[in-house]
Amino acid sequence: MSTREPPVIDISNLARPETREMIDAACRGWGIFYIVGHGIEERVIATLQQQMRSFFAQPLITKREILRTAENPWGFYDRELTKHTPDWKQVYDFGPPDGGAIQPQWPAALPAFPTAIQAYYHACDALSLELLSAITLNLGTPERTLHSCFRPSHTSFLRLNYYPRCPTPARPMDLSMAPTGYLGINHHTDAGALTLLLQDEQPGLEVFHDGAWKLVEPLPDALVVNIGDIVQVWSNDQYRAPLHRVLANADAERFSVPFFFNPAYSTVYAPLPSTVDTQRPARYRPINWGEFRAHRAAGDYADAGEYHQISHYSR
Repeated sequence: MSTREPPVIDISNLARPETREMIDAACRGWGIFYIVGHGIEERVIATLQQQMRSFFAQPLITKREILRTAENPWGFYDRELTKHTPDWKQVYDFGPPDGGAIQPQWPAALPAFPTAIQAYYHACDALSLELLSAITLNLGTPERTLHSCFRPSHTSFLRLNYYPRCPTPARPMDLSMAPTGYLGINHHTDAGALTLLLQDEQPGLEVFHDGAWKLVEPLPDALVVNIGDIVQVWSNDQYRAPLHRVLANADAERFSVPFFFNPAYSTVYAPLPSTVDTQRPARYRPINWGEFRAHRAAGDYADAGEYHQISHYSR
């Protein structure tokens, strides 16, 4: 494993015990790590990035023609909140259709956009399941135990992030919310199981580690993986979802693509039996993902009560 912080892990052979040991150490020490040798084709990534830039280059009025709503979460949005605080960003979200009004919305002027989005989405979905298998083994549980939470259905989604130049960027040194100015995304943990992040060449992502904010610099051909709240619960706090944020920038725009690997709405998650014993009792009550996600999503649109977190389910 590289000495870079966070660590860089070659996952071209996830069956190697040494690779799984590196992932285990990264999850315990950081909750976030780089992966190389991930197998997603360069062509798929390059096409996605080109289509993303073309989409966000459109006039705002055009992007708002496919505006995301509380009823249909797939589409464009430019007024998202994190912990009830406005973020300095624009997003496009794509996820699986769920019948009725929940259908993907595509930009009419970009005919190649759907194919680019779907190709990268499916590549990330397959890769995430492989990483989950390795993590499950590391937690002392058979590797396919959690597959039923994500197959045949799941609620994973792909997000395109655009961070325009910001006239008043903020950078609090601690965990306080900025009294003035903006962050690209305010500090938070991810609610789901795993997040795979594709960054462009512009730095911006920071993780809170050992009491300080540390920059997660872009690396060529690497993706960033961070564990989410669900894996923290499954691990009974052996792995902790990292607090992270994105800086706004007065001088440069930035693009990134997170894939959020989330289970089916019916999934109920709790500490795995292999992580619980008399010395380490279960730290969480069972949590229904559909209920949890609905509470968290409501906060994306409005300052609606207390921000929903797994700590609400602590024993």
